[in-house]
Amino acid sequence: MARGAELDPYLAFNFLVEIEGLTVGGFSEVTGLQVDIEVEDYREGGVNGYIHKLLGPVRYPSNLVLKRGVMSMDDLLGWYQLVMSGTVELKNVSIILQDTSGEDARRWDFLDAYPVRWNSPELRAVSSDVAIETLELVHKGLISVS
Repeated sequence: MARGAELDPYLAFNFLVEIEGLTVGGFSEVTGLQVDIEVEDYREGGVNGYIHKLLGPVRYPSNLVLKRGVMSMDDLLGWYQLVMSGTVELKNVSIILQDTSGEDARRWDFLDAYPVRWNSPELRAVSSDVAIETLELVHKGLISVS
């Protein structure tokens, strides 16, 4: 590989979604790869020149949102229907960004995820767009592996 190619950023369309180690479907969009560390202000008595910023808890302000074309075989909808019936099945979900040669470049692992929202595709007789459904997952943590 040429030295210049190592410096190029990765392309946003070249990603995979794995659930429990298995690649699932072709997704058109993934959002919610976000983690925040809360900062708490602390005023020290007699010190008026600044306010201390103390490290607070880590939080995940966005759910993981997966969008893909509707397919005839749908394990993800079945997983959501299990949760609707009261059976919460926790699964680890990985988002894997690949480089231009198809090798894994960056990986984000979401721990103990389960679906909390499913959106049907918008159907229009005057459109030839792919029918896109959305599945939203909550999780207990995000680990950036590489």
